[in-house]
Amino acid sequence: MNKLVASAAAAIADIPDGATLMVGGFGLCGNPENLIAALAAKGTRGLTLISNNCGTTDKGLGVLLAAGQVVKMVSSYVGENKEFERRYLTGELEVELNPQGTLAERIRAGGAGIPAFYTATGVGTAVSDGGLPLKYRPDGSVAVSSPKKETRSLPDPRTGKERSYVLETGLFADFCLVRAFKADTLGNLVFRKTARNFSPMMCAAARVTIVEAEHIVQPGALDGDVIHVPGIYTKRLVQVTSKANWIEQRTVRPPVTSPVTQGSKPHAPHA
Repeated sequence: MNKLVASAAAAIADIPDGATLMVGGFGLCGNPENLIAALAAKGTRGLTLISNNCGTTDKGLGVLLAAGQVVKMVSSYVGENKEFERRYLTGELEVELNPQGTLAERIRAGGAGIPAFYTATGVGTAVSDGGLPLKYRPDGSVAVSSPKKETRSLPDPRTGKERSYVLETGLFADFCLVRAFKADTLGNLVFRKTARNFSPMMCAAARVTIVEAEHIVQPGALDGDVIHVPGIYTKRLVQVTSKANWIEQRTVRPPVTSPVTQGSKPHAPHA
């Protein structure tokens, strides 16, 4: 029952070329950096990644992309990464864009064994009608476009009024890589604040869930009421060795000078 393995390299050793991976993280928050670094060092190629975004040009999943290890992204947001843009527009990367809530529900559905579901999000747009560029040619022309999806008119469960919905399919992966704040050796997981993001849903939507955790404790040390993912979903657990906390966009506001004090001399200190 002890899920702990010796290293990140050992944890991802059997991920083969061509695998489909779900990877937790939102921007650079909650990324399994140690597992990503191990996968980069292993050189596994032909990967399809299901993740909200692809890190930045040189951090997060962007490391795998820059190394040419990724052939397809299923994601919601594609900013912050110039290499992502270049590879997509030159035909080196296939991209399946999803509304963010739809992506989350597709992952949840896959973990729950739900093959497909109807949603109103995207109806009447290229999301439902097709035509979104999935892959470009090197000359900039579109090689593959998204297909038209099934739509149905159904009663809104809240109002009873007829409304159009589009059919979206559930997502499932070969492997899942996530980062937890705390874990016990049985694989019970606790995430910290917004670093939780998509990770709990992903843990249920893959055949093999691999977790890196900042703090690993013995069974019984975690309060059962605060556990986000039960250990039954965790197959392998590794101790975090690198704890980098990057910020994508650092914005600093200049100090505000009060009109009362502007140009005035400082007061003498009190005795």
